Amino acid sequence: MSGPVLISLLVLLSERRSALRTHTIRNPFHTTFSPLRWHRRQRWGLTRSFIRFIWFCSALILSLIAFVLGEAYAEVYLRTLPHTSLETVVYVWSWIATIHLLDATTGWILGAKVGSYPLGWVFKLYFATTYQTYVRALYARLRSPSQFAYLQLLSSSIVIIYHPLSMTPLFHKVYTRLRLTNQTYREYQKFLGRSFFVRGLAENVTMLAWLGWVLALHYGWNREVYPYFSFDEFNFKLTFYASVVTWACEVVAGWCVRVIMRRGFGFEVMGEGVKDLVGFEGLLPAVLAVQVHVLQNMLFSIARLRF
Repeated sequence: MSGPVLISLLVLLSERRSALRTHTIRNPFHTTFSPLRWHRRQRWGLTRSFIRFIWFCSALILSLIAFVLGEAYAEVYLRTLPHTSLETVVYVWSWIATIHLLDATTGWILGAKVGSYPLGWVFKLYFATTYQTYVRALYARLRSPSQFAYLQLLSSSIVIIYHPLSMTPLFHKVYTRLRLTNQTYREYQKFLGRSFFVRGLAENVTMLAWLGWVLALHYGWNREVYPYFSFDEFNFKLTFYASVVTWACEVVAGWCVRVIMRRGFGFEVMGEGVKDLVGFEGLLPAVLAVQVHVLQNMLFSIARLRF
């Protein structure tokens, strides 16, 4: 994940050399002293670019912290089995609160300090995929249908109730009064719509990957490498079919919210999401790279678990 930092640093250095070369060509009789004077005149502009780079590095550090915290949460949960339904709900929602706090902080950095909408899009997808992936991994250690039911009932209820309410003008006014946003109402709608589109994308990709892992690693040749999927003390059929039912509930909840947003607020979530993917060059490949990167990290972390 240090690749983006290295690329950004190289771009900054390249732009600096290019600007200096351009200035030297335009002032051939002052090549000895003009570059120094030019750098002095432009030092504040270069400083702003460098500060944006530092803010970008801080956002990347927060994304790494999210991955490390996910592993820590998983280790703590799995080493203290078994858990009651209430303990499972508390664990999952404490993880959700943590990842949303990191996501909000990173979003503020990329929006207010870096000023890049596509970067904000990609990082929000990273956090959504990370949080969903670790939640999926817990499904292999749930012992009863009631634990699945409690988790999904709470999750779907919050999705169907909170997301439409958060798009109302009242919520926008409250956030504006509290200085949590300075966006216009239309910009605020687009921000929420993008967030929900990203959430749905992360849910579907991670659940599809999870079901594939359960089948391939439980029945495949690599079963001994991944003891997490051996299900020696757990119910494989319960995990698989409860996961399918959970996915169906998530799809229905997402469809309900999109319908409410379209009919109640005139906002088309899918249309805006697809428009972003098509309109911003390089966003779609970045989305694919992020999804593969997070899922790959998850598989590597699961391979190391021993319990």
